[in-house]
Amino acid sequence: MELGTADADPGELATGYLDVTDLPTGGAERLPVVVAEGDADGPELWITGTLHGDEATGLAVAQDTMDETLPTGLAGTVVCIPNLNPAGLRRNERTSYYHDDDPNRYFPDPDAETTRPPKVQELIDRRVYEAFADSADALVNLHTSVVDSVPFTIRHRVFYGDRRTESAARTLAETQGRLVEAFGLPVLNQYPEPEYTDRGLQRSTTGAALDVAGIPAMTPELGGHSVVDDDITAAGVAGCYRVMVALGMLESVPEEVAAADPGFKKPVDYSVRRAQHPRTDTPGIVRHRVEPGDVVAAGDPVADIVTPHGEHKATVESERDGYVVGRTEGVAVYENDALCYLAVRDEDDVVVERDGE
Repeated sequence: MELGTADADPGELATGYLDVTDLPTGGAERLPVVVAEGDADGPELWITGTLHGDEATGLAVAQDTMDETLPTGLAGTVVCIPNLNPAGLRRNERTSYYHDDDPNRYFPDPDAETTRPPKVQELIDRRVYEAFADSADALVNLHTSVVDSVPFTIRHRVFYGDRRTESAARTLAETQGRLVEAFGLPVLNQYPEPEYTDRGLQRSTTGAALDVAGIPAMTPELGGHSVVDDDITAAGVAGCYRVMVALGMLESVPEEVAAADPGFKKPVDYSVRRAQHPRTDTPGIVRHRVEPGDVVAAGDPVADIVTPHGEHKATVESERDGYVVGRTEGVAVYENDALCYLAVRDEDDVVVERDGE
């Protein structure tokens, strides 16, 4: 298997770089590549990380998964790009310095009509997409969430319409679900349609892999950003190996990898989805009453809003059942600002008709 300058023969692990654009100051913007080629034929799994440059645990999981012993007993190929956003990583920030916006909203969407020339980040994302679209059998797209988030895996909605039938979408969703469960972190379904497309998530790495290329893909959110969490790193590495086992690429997870996994459990027994909730009608200083992992019911107080002097202004309650994934950063809030990231009860189907198709 060859990608960029990484060229692995059977039984080998090779490193190299993939050039994705030239730089004005000379040289090229290049992405690090690690390829593990098994001795036997099998599926091709892609692992990507750090599309947001400050998501350090995702980078660590990608690095630690691609151990030099991985090709031993491997059937198939694991292709890993540990850092999809060198321009963000260089300054430890979420965005790249190309446009200072979200680099995870530029992957291909044939339904996006525009007459403007593509920006450089869009060209980079397109070149990464083209590298995996025709050959990958599954994709694990490693991210992290807000500063104090508990870890979870996002299961994306699978669309049907012009690109695939409902039956084909359900087959794709079934495979995606099996791999998401194998990863082992608590599962949160993605935002519902049309909020999903309102947020441009169909143009994320995972969204494009699923919706355009038809590749089973997932987004593990590995705790908070900016620092490496060792326990979550161990869980993420074990999750990547469990996906390989589920794909038939390995017989089992290596004992030392499995033993290091602390295990993270969902604190509720019903299906949940992502939500930025609740929101405040009252501007002021937020004083949270809940912590990540806390279970909440509709009507439970989540936070108080106070004046800069500490005088109480309002109490904000959850309108939904669920649990706290993380809290928004900072303490100053304006009208309609979200106070938390919740996993709320979800009764919607993960297979949905694409809005407008």
